[in-house]
Amino acid sequence: MALTKKTLALLAATTLGFGLVACTDSGDNGNGSSGSGSASSGGDNYVTANGTEPQNPLIPSNTNEVGGGRLVDLIYSGLVYYDADGEIHNEVAESIEPEGEKGYRVTLKDGQTFADGTPVKAENFVNAWNHAVKNAHLSSYFFEPILGYEEGAESMEGLQVIDDKTFTIELNQPEADFPMRLGYSAFYPLPAEALEDEAAFGENPNGNGPYRLLEWNHNQDATVVPNEEYTGDRAPQNDGIKFVFYANFDAAYNDLLADNLDLLDAIPDTAFSTFESELGDRAVNQPSAVFQSFTIPESLEHWGGEEGQLRRQALSHAINREEITQAIFQGTRTPATDFTSPVLPGYDGEIVGNDVLDYDPEKAKDLWAQADAIAPWSGEFTLSYNSDGGHQAWVDAVTNSIRNTLGIEAVGNPYPDFKSLRDDVTGRTIQGAFRTGWQADYPSAGNFLGPLYGTGAGSNDGDYSNPEFDAKLTEAAASDSPETAAGLYNEAQEMLFVDLPAIPLWYSNVAGGSSGNVDNVVFSWKSVPVYYNVTKN
Repeated sequence: MALTKKTLALLAATTLGFGLVACTDSGDNGNGSSGSGSASSGGDNYVTANGTEPQNPLIPSNTNEVGGGRLVDLIYSGLVYYDADGEIHNEVAESIEPEGEKGYRVTLKDGQTFADGTPVKAENFVNAWNHAVKNAHLSSYFFEPILGYEEGAESMEGLQVIDDKTFTIELNQPEADFPMRLGYSAFYPLPAEALEDEAAFGENPNGNGPYRLLEWNHNQDATVVPNEEYTGDRAPQNDGIKFVFYANFDAAYNDLLADNLDLLDAIPDTAFSTFESELGDRAVNQPSAVFQSFTIPESLEHWGGEEGQLRRQALSHAINREEITQAIFQGTRTPATDFTSPVLPGYDGEIVGNDVLDYDPEKAKDLWAQADAIAPWSGEFTLSYNSDGGHQAWVDAVTNSIRNTLGIEAVGNPYPDFKSLRDDVTGRTIQGAFRTGWQADYPSAGNFLGPLYGTGAGSNDGDYSNPEFDAKLTEAAASDSPETAAGLYNEAQEMLFVDLPAIPLWYSNVAGGSSGNVDNVVFSWKSVPVYYNVTKN
């Protein structure tokens, strides 16, 4: 059967209330930008929006952070796309039909092309996916369910091109929610030239999405304009989007107030108490599929084995999340009770073990003392963050809470911009803790767990590995329904609450707004504006 809206509802597509860290974050949602500048220099009647310098060239499967993700999601199209409510619709695919117990037959729509007019063929999907695995791209983990997946493999036997418009996907096992993942950027197609020199191609990509990249001034701005070859449902209603990379959100917010910036998806903490009154009906403050945490690699001294486990639990109990979210975020954050998001289907705020998130100074001190009995603590606890993302206030509050509770020296470690932080995180050169998080790619708890904590996953920044946890993820993915899978994902979280590969902090609302120069502004279920629908008045 074709992958229709009705069919996808059975596959766990859900209407969510709007919602990184990335991802498509990430792998990790930067909530910030790099460089400096003002949107007032935009020309050609572009819609101006805040952005951040992409970490890598714009290759979809090697982009797992928010800066690159914003651009990639506009200049490429996948087999399906997610609308503002998280519902799934066919885009490049005419149909995605089950084939056997663990396979799918994909048929492409007629007339699909890249921006240069080159036809989009079945091989452009299959070759791009194999290329991602062969070159160990950051999102190659998403292909693990496909038969023949192995890190560095030349090709996956589960992918077979039938003809120019048809290819088949065979999985290792049945996975109820696999089709709904196909709108994530890892699954976008690439033309042949991208596979020959991806670094050069990523600087000037030839995508198949509603926009094409017009200009990318590194550490300053990037502009996309409508792709005249695009024939899908996401047709741009504007002349283009200019993403401006601000050094801080105070400058961006001031530009928004002055109508020099049209879209802002993160309010600086200095304006949390005033932005709704200042912006009126142009303000946005609604739940989203965004989760904030911090991570401490087990490879660091004092953070491995039983000692590390005890110290992580102590840190978690030493943080007064309720006080921090109220005092600093003024109702735009909610203390975390799990590792996912309350807007997802199957969310459970009473998972066994989540009392480790309770503020309990006495228990924190006791756990820290137990760790000291194994190996006495020495040194300074640092929590790294990007200065351009509006994180200093909460990092200071968290480290103060830890310092006052445990009596250790705990301080924030600022990086000048998000890219610098992520480079050290992905290069495994960072010392100490660092801020992490996730902005949903598709509406499933599995999307918050597998990419971040599965062994070898591309966004597993702390290199966490637990075979029992991996097995539970596999069991959940093989479930006969999304509802059954959600329960198993929650069982997997019980293990995370013991090991604490990351320390959950809070869930983010999208707090943002628009200028008086634009209309039809809607923020999606995963906290980004639906850029192509925005009109300039």
